Amino acid sequence: MFAGLPELGISNGEDLKETLTNCTEPLKAIDQFQTENGILLPTLQSALPFLDLHGTPRLEFHQSVFDELRDKLMERVATIAEGKEEDRYGKLEELLEKSFPLVKMPSIQPVVMQVLKHLPKVPEKKLKLVMADKELYKVCAVEVKRQIWQDNQALFGDEVSPLLKQYIVEKEAALFSSDLSVLHNFFSPSPKTRRQGEVVLKLTQMIGKNVKLYDMVLQFLRTLFLRTRNVHYCTLRAELLMSLHDLDISEICSVDPCHKFTWCLDACIREKFVDAKRARELQGFLDGVKKGQEQVLGDLSMILCDPFASNTLVLSTVRNLQELLSQDALPRDSPDLMLLLRMLSLGQGAWDMIDSQVFKEPRLELEVVTRFLPAMLSVVVDDYTFTVEQKLPSEEKTSVSYPTTLPDAFNKFLQDNRVACEMGLYYVLHIAKQRNKNALQRLLPALVETYNDMAFGDTFLHLLTGHLTLLSDEFGTEDFCSAVFDGFLLTSFSSKENVHRHTLRLLIHLNQKVLPSCMEMLVKTLEPPKQSSDQVKELYTQLTEKLEAQKKSPPQPDEAPSLDLGLHPVTVPTTTSTPTTLL
Repeated sequence: MFAGLPELGISNGEDLKETLTNCTEPLKAIDQFQTENGILLPTLQSALPFLDLHGTPRLEFHQSVFDELRDKLMERVATIAEGKEEDRYGKLEELLEKSFPLVKMPSIQPVVMQVLKHLPKVPEKKLKLVMADKELYKVCAVEVKRQIWQDNQALFGDEVSPLLKQYIVEKEAALFSSDLSVLHNFFSPSPKTRRQGEVVLKLTQMIGKNVKLYDMVLQFLRTLFLRTRNVHYCTLRAELLMSLHDLDISEICSVDPCHKFTWCLDACIREKFVDAKRARELQGFLDGVKKGQEQVLGDLSMILCDPFASNTLVLSTVRNLQELLSQDALPRDSPDLMLLLRMLSLGQGAWDMIDSQVFKEPRLELEVVTRFLPAMLSVVVDDYTFTVEQKLPSEEKTSVSYPTTLPDAFNKFLQDNRVACEMGLYYVLHIAKQRNKNALQRLLPALVETYNDMAFGDTFLHLLTGHLTLLSDEFGTEDFCSAVFDGFLLTSFSSKENVHRHTLRLLIHLNQKVLPSCMEMLVKTLEPPKQSSDQVKELYTQLTEKLEAQKKSPPQPDEAPSLDLGLHPVTVPTTTSTPTTLL
């Protein structure tokens, strides 16, 4: 406990033990030891007996003085470090040399750690001693750890790894949240709110102003993204940069070539829309990538691969298409639309670009614009035509039935092209948000086969299940239940556990609305096999318990009408009266 005192010429317990062992008059020896090692202040000696009269132990007095002096010394260290004197760090190094032998002494350790914390460059020998001792490493300030980490990537990786795992767990938990809603979903929190998350704040603190550590974290994120294809690492890459931007860490922001692009995109994500002014800014950054600096495209593609970025880009694309339709304009004639597709394409090609190390913008298939988008707009027109037809007086109506098939080009591109598939999926969400049952039943079968099974990805299913709550009353009909469950979700739930989980989430939320005969069939079909994960089994148990509770206490008859009255007036034609309704 008192190791290091002899090195500084100060007696410790061993010296007292030796003195008492060899002396003939122990009381005199103790008195002499106290005098030699007490506070060397002549006027204090005559005052100490007064403390004895008050029954105050000498230990308590000395401890009190010691604590006060230690606090003053620590304040003085901070004052010296913050001062302007040229030799301020020389003074601190001198103090470090004197105090470091006592670093293992709990009462002195805070002083040593304070000195280490305020030295911009701790002597390497001392850093190695701290790093080699687990206890010292654990208690030293993050400012000291940064100096250790920058030359020890493996050690820094060990510190960062649990945080990165925690971040992914949190994001995936949010996608499987028990709350199903259009208004409060995965994409609802603002960028600034997301940056207040524990992991982002901790990483920001660990990096400080150290460019080397920032580069290491980015390399970890690229490596993990390549290894797992998990797009949440792309989100963290953008959030980390913007967190440093919020703190005005110019040492890092000024050297990250993606800073201004990410800053501009962050503003778009906040508004959930890319307006014309910001579109021009973003285009300027992309066009400004100079020859020999193409590697920056790898980082830009990661920023654009962030689900929050792609969500904003696709929402803006759908809105842009609606405006084009109202103006009778062609998609190919809209520069803003072409830029949105370009950025979508760059973001979706992030993994391929970083994996191949070929830093070149992927070419957008021209047919996406010339064939897919017209096919998608034709679906919008079909729906609009049918809606207008239903509003005509009965004598003017024709016997037009709602179309059930989709254009071949629409289905083909949904299966073969990443960008087209993303837009198609968001169009389905747009239709669901409008409570357009007819159009939704027409589109759902096309989602069974999509590019890379994107329709069965967690992000889309999270959004779709939330949007389907708007059509809760429709689940009381057999044809709608069949379209959603038999025609889409149940086609892959047995091979994809995430689909199983999302289906159970939806049923737990809508169980009272689902047609009883359909619910009975679904409960049997969705019973988890033995090898299922605990999450699936837990959700299934929640569903069955909820159904059992309802059987025991059915809803009161007078409550039933109040559940429906607010929703009946919302009919399909009124919600889709124009294809240009904003999202």
